[in-house]
Amino acid sequence: MAPTRDRRPGFSRRAQYSLFLTYILAIAGAVVGAVLLALSAFNPAAFAALRATLREVTTPVSSGLSAAFGTVAGAPDAIGGYFRVHGENEELRAEVKRTRAALLQAQIIVRDNRRLRGLLKLRDGTPNPVVTARIVSSSASSTRRFGVLNAGIWQGVREGQPVRGPDGLLGRVVETGPNTARVLLLTDPNSIVPVRRIGDGMPALAAGRGDGMVDIRSVDTADAKLRPGDRFVTSGTGGIYTPGVLVARVVRAGSDTAPAQPYARPDTFDFALVSEAFVPPPPPPRPLPDKSKGRK
Repeated sequence: MAPTRDRRPGFSRRAQYSLFLTYILAIAGAVVGAVLLALSAFNPAAFAALRATLREVTTPVSSGLSAAFGTVAGAPDAIGGYFRVHGENEELRAEVKRTRAALLQAQIIVRDNRRLRGLLKLRDGTPNPVVTARIVSSSASSTRRFGVLNAGIWQGVREGQPVRGPDGLLGRVVETGPNTARVLLLTDPNSIVPVRRIGDGMPALAAGRGDGMVDIRSVDTADAKLRPGDRFVTSGTGGIYTPGVLVARVVRAGSDTAPAQPYARPDTFDFALVSEAFVPPPPPPRPLPDKSKGRK
């Protein structure tokens, strides 16, 4: 059966209104287009003003729509960028962690090299070195302060020999075994070292306190003034310690007695140098009187 030529929408009110509105819009669009065409042909200035007005009205709407479309279009890139940046941050954190570990290892190596160079320089400058030994242990929490060296009689270590590090005096050997030696540290209560102050040579004694510090006690000086920062070195008195070795620095002012911090701490380095005991040279012989002058 051939299709009917009647295209009317029938009895549907909605369809009829839609078709009518479509005709109206088409006719209105044609009229507006004809008016604008005639206006552009006969009055270009008015047409330009109308076009500018329409442009001012539609520009904000176009801008908003463009921004909305840009945001929607850029959402996949933003999501991908977030995950990409997150992954790069994780990689950078891992790289920083590896770099930090390498830096700490390098700092340890530099510190060890500095200590070993200082010890080597100390050994070269010591007149009678015996052996360079490792400090295998030290009693830092007891009232008695001792250290143990991994060198003994077989390496030439004897009782009474001074022990020092690159920073200063550590103490002296009090017991020896075949391959070990016990060192009475400078901070032990039974340790007393003759010292003198740098600058004026004031004699004093460095006595251990048992708490990691020493007391500087003046000798043969009435009302001695001890100031923070005063440095003391071994004096050589007693024939054990070589003169000029750093011992301690005063940390608090005092009269005749003041607390001081030792320069050398056995818990801050690994090696120590054992040297021969210092024996001062004997005094020059006194000239004998000439008996021939008494004869006449």
